[in-house]
Amino acid sequence: MKTVAEVSCTRILDGQAAVIEFGPMPANIVDRATMNGIVAALRECAADKSLKCIIVRGEGNHFSYGASVPEHVPGEFEKMIPEFHAALRAFNAEDLPPVIAAVRGRCLGGGFELAMVCDLIAVDPAAQLGCPEVMLGVFPPAGAALLPLRATAGRSAGMLMTGRIITGSEAFRLGIADIEAPSGQLDQAVEAWITDHLSNLSAEALRQTRRATRHPWRKALGETLVELEKQYLQDLMSTEDAVEGLQSFLEKRRPEWKNR
Repeated sequence: MKTVAEVSCTRILDGQAAVIEFGPMPANIVDRATMNGIVAALRECAADKSLKCIIVRGEGNHFSYGASVPEHVPGEFEKMIPEFHAALRAFNAEDLPPVIAAVRGRCLGGGFELAMVCDLIAVDPAAQLGCPEVMLGVFPPAGAALLPLRATAGRSAGMLMTGRIITGSEAFRLGIADIEAPSGQLDQAVEAWITDHLSNLSAEALRQTRRATRHPWRKALGETLVELEKQYLQDLMSTEDAVEGLQSFLEKRRPEWKNR
């Protein structure tokens, strides 16, 4: 399991944009240490009033394989789940400029939740996005709260209940993603989009407009996620199948469901 987070924050486009990149690759697991690093980078960006955009991306060829499974087992999930959700709420800070998730390769589970908490999602056509947690006997609280902001309630339910993974192109067609880059040109496409659409605008106006548009995220991460977190911690993790699903994954074997 990754124990040391790698999170960097650099400036591009003549200082108008910041890139928060997390790792280590190839998996770019979003464990507690990684999320703490991302939150610290967000605070750094909030203090730079000249920034017009933040890009969040994983190192290398993938956005993120997902959250740390060992942090979801009994004795760990009780701390990890509330901390992860608190980190997601940091994206609701009122002094941030627009945040774009740049998604290539795998963007699964907690990684997909991290992408969905951003204002915009840019994708490579071949990216893989989804929340497959149901296959481990659990469900994604933040995914259940955030995916309906981007897809219909029915489509969100179908994806979460089956663990279905979709491509970047399909995510764009469904409105889950906002920008589809040419194949293999994600970084260039995101930078071009920022140059074309944001570079000539006031940084303060962008912050104020972002603040005005974040109400759906605030409600999802506040009211809805509070209820889902309680269900996860008190109801789901008291079931035998939730523990079995996570344990079987760690032991690299097929789960033996007891349906209780």
